[in-house]
Amino acid sequence: QVQLVESGGGLVQAGGSLRLSCAASGRTFSSYSMGWFRQAPGKQREFVAAISWSGGNTYYLDSVKGRFTISRDNAKNTVNLQMNSLKPEDTAVYYCAADPRLRPGSQIYEYSYWGQGTQVTVSS
Repeated sequence: QVQLVESGGGLVQAGGSLRLSCAASGRTFSSYSMGWFRQAPGKQREFVAAISWSGGNTYYLDSVKGRFTISRDNAKNTVNLQMNSLKPEDTAVYYCAADPRLRPGSQIYEYSYWGQGTQVTVSS
């Protein structure tokens, strides 16, 4: 069982930066693929970024490539999402997700554990 708690959300102006963190409980965190998803009002939850258990492989939604960076620290049981050059369309609730699969997925059904989410609001 893995429990996930996100933090770091907030209100920022367009062009600004935020760093989201996800703290995970459980002794097997280092063997889990991790992902970030987001859900804007009235829209479906969508994949944002994912990272393999070792941190050696990362994947991104096309619209965030070059602006967002996912990373993890297995010693601290955390995964982070550095978000730069934020745009109003990045406004959403951001969710951390985990799954014991070897290769990170980009689909909701590929993740077994989810956090409660953290709100990110980007003003224009």
